[in-house]
Amino acid sequence: MAQQGVQLYQDSISCSICLDLLKNPVTIPCGHSYCMSCINTHWDEEDENEIYSCPQCRQTFTPKPVLMKNTMLADLVEELKTTGLQASPADHCYAGPEDVACDVCTGRKLKAFKSCLVCLVSYCEKHLQPHYESAAFEKHKLVEPSKKLQKNICSHHDEVMKMFCRTDQKLICYLCPVDKHKGHDTVSAAAERTEKQRELEVSRLNFQQRIQDREKDVKLLQQEVEAVSLSADKTVEESEKIFTELIHLIQERSSDVKQQIRSQQETEVSRVKGLQEKLQQEITELKRKDAELKKLSHTEDHTQFLQNYPSVSKLSESKDTSSINIRPLRYFEDVTAAVSELRDKLQDILKEEWTNNSLTVTEVDVLLPQPEPKTRAELLKFASEITLDQNTAHARLLLEEEYTMATLLREDLDYSSDSDRFTGSFQVLSEESLTGRCYWEVEKGVGGVSVVVAYKDSDTFDERFGTNDSSWALDFYKCRYEFRHDDISTPVSGPNSSKVGVYLNHRAVGNTVELCELD
Repeated sequence: MAQQGVQLYQDSISCSICLDLLKNPVTIPCGHSYCMSCINTHWDEEDENEIYSCPQCRQTFTPKPVLMKNTMLADLVEELKTTGLQASPADHCYAGPEDVACDVCTGRKLKAFKSCLVCLVSYCEKHLQPHYESAAFEKHKLVEPSKKLQKNICSHHDEVMKMFCRTDQKLICYLCPVDKHKGHDTVSAAAERTEKQRELEVSRLNFQQRIQDREKDVKLLQQEVEAVSLSADKTVEESEKIFTELIHLIQERSSDVKQQIRSQQETEVSRVKGLQEKLQQEITELKRKDAELKKLSHTEDHTQFLQNYPSVSKLSESKDTSSINIRPLRYFEDVTAAVSELRDKLQDILKEEWTNNSLTVTEVDVLLPQPEPKTRAELLKFASEITLDQNTAHARLLLEEEYTMATLLREDLDYSSDSDRFTGSFQVLSEESLTGRCYWEVEKGVGGVSVVVAYKDSDTFDERFGTNDSSWALDFYKCRYEFRHDDISTPVSGPNSSKVGVYLNHRAVGNTVELCELD
């Protein structure tokens, strides 16, 4: 029971400033009790205004109350101390270097629970209670703990900045319009916040739309990656199969050639060896005859010599001499030459076919920046067919050559009265809407001509091209060029040319438009 009684008194005998047991407890006129040193320190900060307040209920006192020790509370504190318990803020966390600390706590400070934009003070949960309990704090604005409260104080007047100067786009206090911001467009900070909040919502919608667009682009790119990868994998597989078949075919042909060469080699070697055997037999026979002749030449008996001479001296003719054909030292070189020629032809075919069927990848011009063309050959890759729209042509413009050429006449033509027809200037639009990257060329006749890139703006539709911010025009004559945009004309140097090329990159930042002269 004693333990429960001690717990019951803990809130009553704790100082709401230091959050520790009361030391030399004193009770001020509003009924709240504090450590004598804590309340004196608090009031010392208020000596300048000579108005003293209670840290909890904010009740003010004038003059400064005389503080007397509350002996009853002192005895209760001593009694609690004998139990060995302390009324320490066990359920609270102390503020670290990165935390916002309570400005009211003395000694070791607790983490701030809220910051007040009116008091410009951060409070822990216990010191914040008066803001919830007292009607004096009803209009105070509580926010999440912030270390930047002092930035809400005007450096010139030391007042809370509750106004906003739209002229200088900065926060000010209520005294600033009297001097430094005199005559400026000022509103309350709350009103400006409301306005900025609306703008912020619009910006967020724009950002969200762009995010959605970019996410779609990312999906398109991912689909493109998957399609490219699938196509590449399939092509690699099919190419490997075809090359494998081709290699197999070449290997078969190589085997056939090798077999034919070996067969021919065997035939030729057999023929030559047969001839060698016959010749060897003939050599043996001749050597035998030669031995007989030698023996006969050494016979001393004339009668015997003359009798044997006819049968020994006669040389028999070789029957196979005509079949011996000694060829030049070239046997299969013709085959080598034929295979070499086949190799060269195959290389030429592969090289020619690979050049004609080189790999190409469709350009994905959504997010990734692509190099801009520098030469006419590169520009022609983006060539676009431009057809003039007869429904927009001025009545004195005759469209010919399948609506690709315009001629200025002296009198009006019998055109219908279309709402889109130009009436103030000799102008005509194209039937095609241009997007992405486009290139086309314009050739002028004897006089001059204007080459134009424009948005179809209903507000400025019948104005002369180049006199508003939605059109860009290049006037070129025989020896003079002039660029016009937003009614600003700029002379442009260039060679004498009857043709000009126009390159438009609609998706690029700033919608790139380049005009170049062509010989």
